[in-house]
Amino acid sequence: MQFELTKEFINNLISALESEDNSYIVDAINPLHPADIAEILEIVDLPQAQYLYQLLDEELASEVLVEIDEDTREQFLESFSAEEIAESIEKMDADDATDVIQDLPEDVQEEVLEALKDEEHSSDISMLMNYDEDSAGGIMDVDFVSADWNWTVKNALKKLREQVENVDQVYTIYVVDSSNKFKGILSLKRFLYTSDETLIKDIYKKDSISVLASEDSESVALKMEKYDLVVVPVVDENNKLLGRITIDDALDVIKEEAEKDYQMASGISEKVESSDSLFVISRARLPWLLIGLIGGILGAYVIGFFEYHLKENAVMATFIPLILAMGGNVGVQSSAIIVQSLANNTLNYESIFKKLFKELLVALFNGLICASIALIFCWITRSDFYLALTIGVSLVAVFTYAGLFGTFVPLILNKYKIDPALATGPFITTTNDIIGLLIYFLTGMALYF
Repeated sequence: MQFELTKEFINNLISALESEDNSYIVDAINPLHPADIAEILEIVDLPQAQYLYQLLDEELASEVLVEIDEDTREQFLESFSAEEIAESIEKMDADDATDVIQDLPEDVQEEVLEALKDEEHSSDISMLMNYDEDSAGGIMDVDFVSADWNWTVKNALKKLREQVENVDQVYTIYVVDSSNKFKGILSLKRFLYTSDETLIKDIYKKDSISVLASEDSESVALKMEKYDLVVVPVVDENNKLLGRITIDDALDVIKEEAEKDYQMASGISEKVESSDSLFVISRARLPWLLIGLIGGILGAYVIGFFEYHLKENAVMATFIPLILAMGGNVGVQSSAIIVQSLANNTLNYESIFKKLFKELLVALFNGLICASIALIFCWITRSDFYLALTIGVSLVAVFTYAGLFGTFVPLILNKYKIDPALATGPFITTTNDIIGLLIYFLTGMALYF
């Protein structure tokens, strides 16, 4: 049965922590999934969380430590010695252990690695730490099962029994040659159904998908999604098998990228959490707010430039919010579609022109509908045909411009290796505001002033 974290449970647990009722705490916590325990540790006060963690057995403690949010893990581990952290890391897979260690200060990282008793485990972690954390090598697991393609099924079964001890889940068998070069995969079903004396090289699947250790982790996650893979092997430039990436790691990458893109689209220039300091949060938000400020000042100058005409035709000012709002909305919609296509790798050279043309038609069509409604409304309420015509023509022009601009900007940013998610934030709305005002007033000069 799935555990449900209730307010009553938390209150009872906090009372037990305050009174140091260890037997109640252990009985309440031990049956839970590590992810649920990690959630509880992030809810209670830090000293209480650290006290509770010390009551867990070593294996459960290591599983919980992996589940704790990486942005709060460093603070959580501050009161623990390098030896205590190493005890938990001994029980982890190398990739999880690497994630935990990399959240620590550099001096503590070295102390923890030196405190590890298992030299092979320490070596694996050190090797993984040499890879960029956003690369396939940075998220791969070095524990897997492999078979030499010259082995017989009978011999392979004996060897695999020795390997599987260190592997949590076996999805498939990786086939290698005597130099550990990756050759393909062998499904467990076919392996178990094949006669003992059959050679592995006669039954494995060739031309299997693999990824380079240097490949971007987001690219790997998208590749796994595209080909419906639950696990993918990782190789080096010489095609030697290094490790594997499982679907749970790919999901973590997709989640992190989605959070980053969402924050970028909101005008936050770096990943931040609510637990970050005031300075860090301010530093992440301020750059795009300053761009918005500059854009607003430029917009004010545009309005000021047409101040004389506005004094003579003050009614024009009442429709400025309409022009600005519609231009910003259209630009964000168009850019969001393109950013999504770029993120999913569904946009190629041939489809770019189709997308551009389609976005142009959509913007034009929606512009005509909204302009017609605004024109009729303005004509009825103001009894001024030329004002209504100015509003209508301006909206069509703003819709068309904003749609094209919102489509082009992500493509240009992507070409120059800049995150296209930036296009859906304040940058595009600020630019559309300035151009929208110019379109509105120039149309007014032509038709109304």
